[in-house]
Amino acid sequence: MTRTHWASIAAVVLALLFAGAATVASAGDGDSGRPATPTADSADAGFARDMALHHQQAVEMSYIVRDRTQDEEVRRLAYDIANTQANQRGMMLGWLDLWDLPKVAPDAAPMAWMAGEGSGHGGHSTAPAGEGSLMPGMATKAELARLTGLSGKAAEIEFLQLMIVHHNAGVTMAQGCVDLCEVTPERELAQGMVDAQRSEVELMVDLLRKRGAQVRT
Repeated sequence: MTRTHWASIAAVVLALLFAGAATVASAGDGDSGRPATPTADSADAGFARDMALHHQQAVEMSYIVRDRTQDEEVRRLAYDIANTQANQRGMMLGWLDLWDLPKVAPDAAPMAWMAGEGSGHGGHSTAPAGEGSLMPGMATKAELARLTGLSGKAAEIEFLQLMIVHHNAGVTMAQGCVDLCEVTPERELAQGMVDAQRSEVELMVDLLRKRGAQVRT
């Protein structure tokens, strides 16, 4: 079996394990007066939906650059991002299935859950999404098309610049879940995202500097 097949199997297994833990934890929350499972408009559900979509694009960009450069350092980073975020996405979609909640909410604005209404934890403000972008940090169709049309060093720089912006927005969203989500395993996953993506941003900034490029603002 290929590494991709093993990664897919691991994603399913991890999703089931984490979803089970999340169900147990949320059921226990019922003893403290909170709902037994998150509601559709909760921070828990909103984070799972929005971050799953955010992660999907990170996986897509990682596979694009992997096929457009021979640089082992960038290819290794892209593989790590794709593998990690695909697994995490599987966990979040698994939670939504277990909570019997929709994976999309057409009537809810992206990241609206970060306002924290009724959470008792205080809200979070987010930077507006760029024109043509679904959520803050996400690349536009034009940016994805440009990345797809590049190769070698140019593709590496474009990927790193886009992914730094993507990761920084992801950190903001994950921190929102750390502060607002009620399900313990989900908060722990979100904290892991904060720590890992901050570390990857530092690495990507260094890789950009090696290529004579700067972070895109």
